[in-house]
Amino acid sequence: MLSRYEHGGVTWVDLENPTTDEVRRVMDEYGLNHFVAEELLLPTQKPRVEFHDKYLYVILHFPALRHAHKTEEQEVDFVVGEKFLITTHYDTIDPLHKFSKVFEVNSVLDKSPMGEHAGYLFFYMLRRLYKAVEHELDFVRTDLVHIEHNLFGGLEVRMVRAISQCARDVLNLRQTIEPHRDILKTLADDGAKFFGEEFVQYLRALENDYYRLHNHIMRLTDTLHEIRETNNSLLSTKEGETMRRLTIMAFLTFPLSLLVSILNVHSEHNPILGRPFDFWIIICIVLAAGTGMLMYFKYKKWL
Repeated sequence: MLSRYEHGGVTWVDLENPTTDEVRRVMDEYGLNHFVAEELLLPTQKPRVEFHDKYLYVILHFPALRHAHKTEEQEVDFVVGEKFLITTHYDTIDPLHKFSKVFEVNSVLDKSPMGEHAGYLFFYMLRRLYKAVEHELDFVRTDLVHIEHNLFGGLEVRMVRAISQCARDVLNLRQTIEPHRDILKTLADDGAKFFGEEFVQYLRALENDYYRLHNHIMRLTDTLHEIRETNNSLLSTKEGETMRRLTIMAFLTFPLSLLVSILNVHSEHNPILGRPFDFWIIICIVLAAGTGMLMYFKYKKWL
């Protein structure tokens, strides 16, 4: 699907799951290299940036843990020229959809701060995408607060699965975002030749946005590590308490069973068997022995 937006002499062409005819039309209209056109047809595994004579080609991936329509990692290809911006993606990307609505409204009201070339459009679009990643971080942060709340409510076993899911989300965020560092550094270092010196500050601002996101992810990683260690400690403590109780029960029942067996020995000199109420006498002896052992355990603070 091809969508086109224009304002202030800058054209934005958005391609979602583009067909060969749509890519060929865009390639002919904006003079794209046929290798770049081929890249627009299918997803690419690795992010990269390429400087061409009349345009810039950037591939970036963004995590979409809660706003995914197909996959949890969404690719966006940017082709940035002087007066045009082409975006290609293979899934419905909510931030771009919302950005298109804002772009249309600003075009009608003539209040769009998009600047004199398409680089400004690229800057504001990328900032909107990073803002969406911050929302993904908020969801993970909320999950961690929920886990921490249930951690001390006796739900340690249930939280193992929740912690593993959070760890997977944080890992996906980190693996998807970290390759942006090299891309943005290349843009900031070499972008002045393409966009002009005055635009470098915007590229540096994008770098700052990335590092802020990365720092948030690292803090979530540290928090997750501490929560996991705490949960493991609670599970170990709970397991130790269970084993201690089972050991005490075994230590308590074995001598009592031995005592009952001895008292039930059918021998000529057994002082209890054959007497009136011999069964109740044995029960009382066992109860007295068990009570004495329990009192001794409490005295030793084993219980």
